[in-house]
Amino acid sequence: MSSIDVSEIVPAAQQSADTLSSVIEAPDSVATGIRAIEQTFDKVTGFDYQTFFMNLASDAVWVVLKIILAIVLYYLGRWIIRRLLSFLNHIYDRRNVDLSLRSFLTGVVKAVAYVILVLTIIQVLGINTTSIVALLASAGLAVGMALSGTLQNFAGGVMILLFKPYKVGDYISAQGQTGTVTDIRIFSTQILTTDHQTIYIPNNSISTSIIDNFSQAEFRRVEWSVSVEYGTDADRVREIIIGLLHADGRVLSEPARPVVYLAAMEDSSIRFSARAWVRNADYWDTFFEINEKIYKTLPREGIAFPFPQLDVTIKNNNN
Repeated sequence: MSSIDVSEIVPAAQQSADTLSSVIEAPDSVATGIRAIEQTFDKVTGFDYQTFFMNLASDAVWVVLKIILAIVLYYLGRWIIRRLLSFLNHIYDRRNVDLSLRSFLTGVVKAVAYVILVLTIIQVLGINTTSIVALLASAGLAVGMALSGTLQNFAGGVMILLFKPYKVGDYISAQGQTGTVTDIRIFSTQILTTDHQTIYIPNNSISTSIIDNFSQAEFRRVEWSVSVEYGTDADRVREIIIGLLHADGRVLSEPARPVVYLAAMEDSSIRFSARAWVRNADYWDTFFEINEKIYKTLPREGIAFPFPQLDVTIKNNNN
């Protein structure tokens, strides 16, 4: 049986104990080991977690800053647009721009300004606007073909503003509707009827239809029809009606003096037609008030209004 050399075992055990003690007591050695493990893992996987999270935090901060900048730009842009529209209204007032043109131009400028604002915000957010503009152009073509009627209304609005068949404040009749024009918009014309109904007529329809504009001329001719019974003195009727017209200060002598004609001999009456010129604003008041005066004055003068009647003659043929 061989013997063990104790002198060789003891130095080896002492060396192992010293190595273990140095590893346990020295934190630097542990950290070095951990870093070595991380480096080995990074080499194997090819992924740097530290760089990844640093870049992620940096990108998140940049995105938040972009969003904040976009919000600030939006409210700043709205303020600038309001100031621009206010400035335009000031120019309109100084140059006495027609109310119809004001409304139309304001709508167009406002729409264009908001489109520019939205594109600018998209650019600030880092989105490529070139592709968006190309997409909008393609979509615009498709939408334009689908909404050809709307584009025709826009073109009709432009034609109305260029040729001015009517303007804001005019009393017109078109498309079976009668009222005062209160607004000419990009796609429609708004009128207010005498019983305060608001009617919107598409610009394309109204621009290609017959329009009766009662406000364009400075003067209008008023006409009354008066029927009296047969046997009435025609000269006396003419004298009374002419006297009523001359007594009214709204009746003008130009472009023509008031006249009264015997217009027709009808079945049960003779009909007179009275005509006079008044200013446009006085048309309806003059018409209704003279109507009432004629109705009250003629009976006092012994002139009667006829009732429909039919004379029947019976012949006796008995011999």
